[in-house]
Amino acid sequence: QGHLIESGGGLVQAGASLRLSCAASGLTFRSYCMGWFRQAPGKEREFVATIGWNGGSTSYADSVKGRFTISRDNAKNTVSLQMNRLKPEDTAVYYCAAAQQPYITTTVGNFRSWGQGTQVTVSS
Repeated sequence: QGHLIESGGGLVQAGASLRLSCAASGLTFRSYCMGWFRQAPGKEREFVATIGWNGGSTSYADSVKGRFTISRDNAKNTVSLQMNRLKPEDTAVYYCAAAQQPYITTTVGNFRSWGQGTQVTVSS
């Protein structure tokens, strides 16, 4: 199922930017749709962004559209999430995930490989 490791989380003030990265191993990376999800305390895990196998297709949650950008580097087996104009409501643990299909999906059940998560905290 592969191994995913996230990095780049931290504590920032509202309006700042952060870039999350996810390194994948143990899977044929270019065959997978990659996604980012997040989970805030007391809330269910929610979809943030997803990207197809070649980066040509992306999808975003309405709450992050225009502020977050997902990208991937198939040569390095990495997927990134550039987060700009962060808001306190973006505070959550962010998870990288892989779905064994080349085309984008936003359905959490399609993602079978998950990282351990990285904490993002945005202060007001």
